[in-house]
Parts: sequence; structure tokens; C-alpha cells
Amino acid sequence: MPQLEAIAIDFQSETYKDAYSRINAIVIEGEQEAYDNYIKLGEMLPEQKENLAGLAKMEMRHKKGFQSCGRNLTVTPDMEFGREFFASLHQNFQDAATQGKVVTCLLIQSLIIECFAIAAYNIYIPVADDFARKITEGVVKDEYLHLNFGEEWLKANFETSKAELEDANRQNLPIIWRMLNQVTDDARVLGMEKEALVEDFMIAYGEALSNIGFSTRDIMRMSAYGLTAA
Repeated sequence: MPQLEAIAIDFQSETYKDAYSRINAIVIEGEQEAYDNYIKLGEMLPEQKENLAGLAKMEMRHKKGFQSCGRNLTVTPDMEFGREFFASLHQNFQDAATQGKVVTCLLIQSLIIECFAIAAYNIYIPVADDFARKITEGVVKDEYLHLNFGEEWLKANFETSKAELEDANRQNLPIIWRMLNQVTDDARVLGMEKEALVEDFMIAYGEALSNIGFSTRDIMRMSAYGLTAA
């Protein structure tokens, strides 16, 4: 996959730090969102509460790790930007939780957000500074576990969840493309190309849908939602 590894990146340049202030805020806010979402899911799935509390603790540990990455580069994350970045997915998750829609909540957090994180972290690792690379390599291993939780639960409940999953996909997948478009320029400064991010996300998301029980035809149809916004 084409990356900008051959180009020397000046991690101390003002241009890099300016872009990093927004990207760092996104990952910090993303881990906070994930923590809050797993705690809420624990309330909605009491039989899984202990397991989900463990996932939430991991996310808080990730958040602290990414905060240390910013401090290492003497960058203050633009947390207002980070919160605005996740606002649509945040609201959709909250609305679904209020309505007791566990399936929609799992799709948003355990599939969409986790696949988005996995794609971004995998593309970032080769171009990260040494400190951030070590942190991110540890984080991405945990994210696969979080993705697996959602996959396993939805797989076990596939027949009763399928219609809601398709509806939740239709509502939320377009948001991911808008989010990617928001950070295209900043990501490029960090050495991350949008095309690589899109490709890695689509691979991870498609594999997750396949593991749950969707057919290849279903996945192609579901993946097409929002691509016009990409």
C-alpha cells in the first residue's frame, strides 16, 4: 500500500504540529467516546457488563497513551475539534441507546468506530515518531479484541439483528466518509493518504460484516452507502 515512508517527516515543524493538534485530539476523543459507549453498552447488556467494563478500561488506557504522544511532541490537542469531529456518531449512538437499540449501538461502536480506528492506526504506525509508534502498536492490538466482541455478539444474534444492522449501516456509514474528508489535509501532513485510509477501513469493515454472517453481495451493497460522499 503506498505510503510516504520515503519522505523524511519533520516532527518538530510548525506545520506538522498544527496538523497533529487536530489528529491527536481525534484519537483522544475517539478513545473517550469508546469508553463512554462501552459503559453504556454494559448497562444495556447486563450479562456482558463485566466484559464491557474491561473493554472500557482499555480505551481509557489508550486515551492516556495518546495524550502522552501529544505531550512528547509538545502539542496541545484541539479537543473542541475532536468533539465536533465525533458529534454525529456520538448523537446517533446516544439516540439509539435511548431507544434501547443495542444492535445499532454495537454497529456504531464495535464495528464502525473500531474499524475506523484500526485503519487509521495501521496507516499511521509506519509514519509515526518513535514514541507514538510504540504506543499505537500496543493500542491497535487491543482494538482487534474490541472489534471481535461486537462481531461475536452480532454473529450469535444475526437473524434477529440483520434488518437493524442494515438500517444502522445506512444511517452511519456516510458519516465516516464525511469524517475522512474533514481530515484529509491534516492526515497527509502526517504521511497518511486518504486512499489508504479508505481502503483499510473498507477491508476491515467488510471482513467484520462477513464474520457476522452477511453475504458478499450484502456487503457490497451495504459498503456502497456513503461512498458518494467519499
